[in-house]
Amino acid sequence: MPKTALVVDDSRSLRGLVCDTLQEAGYKVLQSANGQEALETVANHPVDFVITDVNMPVLDGISLVKQLRTQPALQYVPILILTTEATAAMKNRGRLAGATGWMVKPFSPSQLINVVSRIVA
Repeated sequence: MPKTALVVDDSRSLRGLVCDTLQEAGYKVLQSANGQEALETVANHPVDFVITDVNMPVLDGISLVKQLRTQPALQYVPILILTTEATAAMKNRGRLAGATGWMVKPFSPSQLINVVSRIVA
């Protein structure tokens, strides 16, 4: 049975690229446009891993990670942060929030699949 990903990004084009890449690699994909939608999605659908942008309206990615980590069913689910900010401070914010890993945008589909394969293994 394929693993289910939740992709969270307010950019429809980037969300589409990530979803298409994951589907082509054999993953089932759910998507949300912001952190609040993501919380509603995980309340109704089990997920095996989450990929989220950082800068989003309504509820940002760091706050989303923190809230996901408070839910027992999601405490250990791998979470990958996507960001344009390649700073040590951003890495630290993500790590402290509970993220499993992070990737700097832009990235290639093969880079995404390599990172996802590592975090969901």
